[in-house]
Amino acid sequence: MRIGVDLGGTKIEVAAIDEAGTVVDRVRRPTPRDDYDGTIEAIAALVDTVETRLGRRCTVGVAMPGALSPATGRIKNANSTWLIGRPFDADLARRLDRPVRLQNDANCLALSEAVDGAAAGAGVVFAVILGTGVGGGLVVGERLIEGRNAIAGEWGHNPLPWPAAEELPGPTCYCGLKGCIETFLSGPALARDHLSATGRSWQVPAILDAAAAGDDAAEAALRRYENRLARAFASVINILDPDVIVLGGGLSNLGRLYDHIPALWSNWAFSDRVDTRLVQARHGDSSGVRGAARLWLAGASPP
Repeated sequence: MRIGVDLGGTKIEVAAIDEAGTVVDRVRRPTPRDDYDGTIEAIAALVDTVETRLGRRCTVGVAMPGALSPATGRIKNANSTWLIGRPFDADLARRLDRPVRLQNDANCLALSEAVDGAAAGAGVVFAVILGTGVGGGLVVGERLIEGRNAIAGEWGHNPLPWPAAEELPGPTCYCGLKGCIETFLSGPALARDHLSATGRSWQVPAILDAAAAGDDAAEAALRRYENRLARAFASVINILDPDVIVLGGGLSNLGRLYDHIPALWSNWAFSDRVDTRLVQARHGDSSGVRGAARLWLAGASPP
């Protein structure tokens, strides 16, 4: 039995997964934002709840925003900024009294979906989270590719490709640069773009509902979003040429993306035809915990 932890910007989910890949227990709670010690305690409490119910001690893998720096052993690149610069793996391992394995949340999504999800059987899988931030993960032959600097797949912090004049220099990103893909394609970015065009401060669900009801301004915001997403994916296709791109996160539930984006990305992909498939994550918001639990599958035994 393995426990996966999905540490998000708004919620923490902990799930126990058996050898067959079945989720046998699940608990969640809001993330204590801007509270590092509180985040560790929240994870520990959820793990304790699940283990008490199971009556056994489990391995623990964690999907989280950002990455563990090979240079410092501390967290970098997390949009949950209270984690940055902290020895999160060591502190959590000390609190749980066992070793833990950490990976970027998009990496965990990619691993889960490549092994037994929407991209099962594919050779090269690129998976992205379209949510509070924009993350990416890469799996080749069911093997997670982390990269020399632990940043493989971090497409969200490349500049938006082929920008129009009105998209320059682009919004400021928390990373310190302007015009990052994340500043155009996250959920908050869609809401901000709609606000800029209309003066209406709507959250993403309201924009989606309005577009479905025929609101022209909301539809225009979604069209701009789709055009930018198609350009961003075309740049990934030009570099990785993946068999499958998997979408996770809240915006992955927007069904029109799976028709509209492949119809657009050929305008920028360097190929006469693009056979890459765009699919929604099969395991939905469970992909993070499933991938985190799988971090212990390679020859590890319970602590």
